[in-house]
Amino acid sequence: SQNMSSLIKPRIIWIAKLKKFYAKRDKYDSRDIERLHQDDTWVDNFLIWRDDIVDDTLKMIDESFQWRKEYAVHDLTESSFPKLMLDVGAIFLHGYDKEGYKIFWFRVKLHTKDSKTQFEKKKLVAFWLERYAKRENGKPLTVVFDMADTGLSNIDFDFVRYIISCFKVYYPNFLTKIVIFELPWVMNAAFKIVKNWLGPEAATLLKLTNKNEIQEYITAEYLPPYMGGTDAFKYSYPPLVDDDFQTPLCENGPITSEDEAECKEVDTDNKDNTDTNEGQALNSKKANTSEQTPKSEECDKLDSKTKNAKKALTTFKGSLLHISPAEELHFGSKETAEKKCLIVLTNVTKNAVAFKVNNAIDGIYIRMCVCFLKFSWVLTCMVFSFVRVFFLKAQL
Repeated sequence: SQNMSSLIKPRIIWIAKLKKFYAKRDKYDSRDIERLHQDDTWVDNFLIWRDDIVDDTLKMIDESFQWRKEYAVHDLTESSFPKLMLDVGAIFLHGYDKEGYKIFWFRVKLHTKDSKTQFEKKKLVAFWLERYAKRENGKPLTVVFDMADTGLSNIDFDFVRYIISCFKVYYPNFLTKIVIFELPWVMNAAFKIVKNWLGPEAATLLKLTNKNEIQEYITAEYLPPYMGGTDAFKYSYPPLVDDDFQTPLCENGPITSEDEAECKEVDTDNKDNTDTNEGQALNSKKANTSEQTPKSEECDKLDSKTKNAKKALTTFKGSLLHISPAEELHFGSKETAEKKCLIVLTNVTKNAVAFKVNNAIDGIYIRMCVCFLKFSWVLTCMVFSFVRVFFLKAQL
């Protein structure tokens, strides 16, 4: 990886110089030029998708940037589309595949070829992709073409080719696989055309499935009953089917902002023994809509002095774990100091996450333990005031 990095860095510098020439030509949205300045990962994705061939990468960036300006990608909102188009539910994001990637659904039977609405439909695809890319920082997704009950009147080759171009050119390194569900036999020839559009390497991402095979890629949890699944989800609008966009969390939602309730600590005078037992058990569980966290109960027991001594929660949002508070624990002043504080860790992936906890007292000892969090579980760690340093590292 170090060798690859040494090859990529000079090319990024070259691109950085070349983009000044691009900007003068007034071909692109200035926001994309600015991002090219600041986001090396974005450039890396273009390079990776073009096998680290710089000339091809530059052509791809040029084509992508022109498309982004033509479609005004940065400015697309719900109001950019007729409500009827959003009501139909032919295109939306919902659920996750077995690898934890978001699923981008195309319900082909709800699509009708119409030249009058073609451009709007293409913009709708761009809207969802850009919305997801910004919220999930470019994390790849899986496309599902649901072709159940589809006829020839629903097939629009120009639209399909556009969708493929979105992943081949406009959103590089953004596609994990294309799952095609129940392709009608009369469309086998069309399938070969699509494979040719993708190219030999990308064509390996195509997965033809039926009701018996689709669970090789997506669990029943995120498949509707007609696909052999158990997902009771039904598309409706409004609101947009955001599905939180973050990888699955407990239904009660993550701790997210500095403005949330200052619920941090339980009264320690009457609950020392109980708290110790609960802290050792760590009380990890998968939440659902009918379950409520003990947060509100703890808030009711807050001592006013403790409440005033502490700041609002902040949260570090990593790709694997959300950690709250983000950086520091506040035990209060000498006069109001608490004996312990809480750290809340939330697994935001579809996989089990292993993380390492180091705690130390300067010059005395360092202790380490390794813990695991299953999908959607929340872990509460109790930290006592004699611990001065607390480090968290997470990896799959």
